[in-house]
Amino acid sequence: MKVQILGTGCAKCKKLMEHAQQAIEASGVEGAQIEKIEKLPEIMQFGVMSTPALAIDDDVKAAGRVLSVDEIVTLLKGA
Repeated sequence: MKVQILGTGCAKCKKLMEHAQQAIEASGVEGAQIEKIEKLPEIMQFGVMSTPALAIDDDVKAAGRVLSVDEIVTLLKGA
């Protein structure tokens, strides 16, 4: 499983990255890896216009806000 954080490196992007790491640990999902996507052309390929955003296996799950650890755990378990 690939968890992608889309953002240019702002404080909210970094917070989403922290929450994603905590969620992976808390969920017990095996083999999940985090990928940080910071280049605007790559972010735009996802159709995201507001960062930060979170995608799982190239499918955008949320954009424009920092998800809580619990919200990300729910998404991971549903993927």
